[in-house]
Amino acid sequence: MIIHEKDNVEIRNDGHKYARCSIPCGGKIIKYGMPIGSAVSNIDCGEHVHTHNCKTGLDGILEYTYTPDFTVPEIACTRTFKGFRRADGQVGIRNDIWVIPTVACVNKLAVKLAAFAGGVALEHPYGCSQLGEDHETTANVLAALAHNPNAGGVLIVALGCENNTLESFKKRLGDYSKLNIEFLLAQDAGDEFLEGKKLIEKLQNNCVKERSDIPASELKVGLKCGGSDGFSGLTANPLCGRFSDWLVRQGGTTVLTEVPEMFGAETLLFNRCINKNIFDKAVKMVNDFKSYYEKHGQVIYENPSPGNKAGGITTLEDKSLGCVQKGGSSPVMDVLAYGERLETKGLNLLSGPGNDPIAATALAAAGCHLMLFTTGRGTPFGSVIPTVKVATNTTLAENKSNWIDYDAMKYPDTERFVDYIMKAASGEEVTANERNDFREIAIFKSGVTL
Repeated sequence: MIIHEKDNVEIRNDGHKYARCSIPCGGKIIKYGMPIGSAVSNIDCGEHVHTHNCKTGLDGILEYTYTPDFTVPEIACTRTFKGFRRADGQVGIRNDIWVIPTVACVNKLAVKLAAFAGGVALEHPYGCSQLGEDHETTANVLAALAHNPNAGGVLIVALGCENNTLESFKKRLGDYSKLNIEFLLAQDAGDEFLEGKKLIEKLQNNCVKERSDIPASELKVGLKCGGSDGFSGLTANPLCGRFSDWLVRQGGTTVLTEVPEMFGAETLLFNRCINKNIFDKAVKMVNDFKSYYEKHGQVIYENPSPGNKAGGITTLEDKSLGCVQKGGSSPVMDVLAYGERLETKGLNLLSGPGNDPIAATALAAAGCHLMLFTTGRGTPFGSVIPTVKVATNTTLAENKSNWIDYDAMKYPDTERFVDYIMKAASGEEVTANERNDFREIAIFKSGVTL
C-alpha cells in the first residue's frame, strides 16, 4: 500500500514501513509526501524501516512564518439531526443527569446520586490541596463541563471545606440562570443523600423531554486519536478529516487537540490559520507545550508509545503527520486554551496533551457534543460525551467489537460515515462506551499537591 507518489516507503499489511528503494545513511524517510525522519544506516530496497534504522529530524523550539494556504469553504447547511434545545439556546444530543463533585472527597456521594438518577458522576481526584494554576485549571474545567449541553440537568455536589468552594465555583459558572442546575453542600445537609435525591428529582422534572430537528450547523465534534498504528494516517484519520470538512461546510464545528501530536506537522495547521492573529495563537500553543516539556527536563520529540511503535509508527513526525489529518483541509478559525469553551464555528485547535482522558475531557469542557476517537490498537476508554471509536483496521474492529463503533478500513465512504455520525447525534446509534457505561474525566495537572 503506497501513501503518496513521492514516498520512498510503502505500508504493508502489518502496518509497518518497507523501503521502496535504497535509502542511504542520512537520507530522508518520506511518508505522506513529507520527511518523517532520516536513516541512521544504509537501508536496502524492501528492508523494514523502523526505530532500528530511522531517527527523528525534529529538534528544539522553532520559529515560524505565516504563509497562508487555505480555501474558505462555502456554507451550505442541508442536514439536520434530532437534538434537545436548551433554555440557554444550546443544543444537546443526550439528556443525561451529570453529578459534578467540586472536590474528590464527595466523589462516592456523587457516584451514588448519579446511580439513583441513571446519570453520570464526573469523578476526579482534585478540588483541594492544589496551588495556583492547577487549582484554577480544576475549577475552570469543572465549571465548563457544567455548561456542556449534553447534560439535561446538573447537580453540583460540594463538601463545604475545600479550596474549590461552592461560592467561588458559582462565580466561575458565570450566568447559569438558564441552566437546569442545582447545588448540594454536603456538610450543611442533614442526610446529604436524601437531599441530593430531592434535587435530582427536581432536575429530572425540569429536563427538556423531546428531541426536535436541529441543523447540522449546531453540531460540535471533537477529534482525538489513541493507540495509533501504521494505518491511522491512511484510513481512520483521513475519514475523520473528510467528516470535519463536511461538517464545516454545513456551518458546524470541529475541534482538534493533542498538541504534542502536532509537533512535526504543525506548519500544515499554521498555514491554514484564518489570519495572523490566529496564527500567533497557534504558534504560542505549540511553543508553550514545548517549553512545558523543557521545564520538566523531558525530550520534546520522544512521543510515540510502545504500542504506537509496535503498530508501525516510528517517529513523532510519522505520528503527527497522520494525526493532523483528522483536521481535514478547512481553515483554522480559532485556537482555545485548555479549559476554554467554544465561541467560533469551523475548525478549532484546542490546547491539550496527547493523554486520552485529559484531552477528551478538554473537548467535553469546550462544549463538544461527541468525539471521534480513532484507534489502531484499541482501548475501552470513553469520555462523558459519546465517544465514537473508529478502527483503523478491520482486524481490530472484528476482534474488539465491544469497543469499536466503526471500521474505517472496511467502510471508508464519507457519506456512510456522515450518516452514522448523524444517527449517533440523534440518539439512534448508541456508542460502545455508552453501552459499556465507560464515561470518565481527567484534569491536567502541572504543579505540586499539598
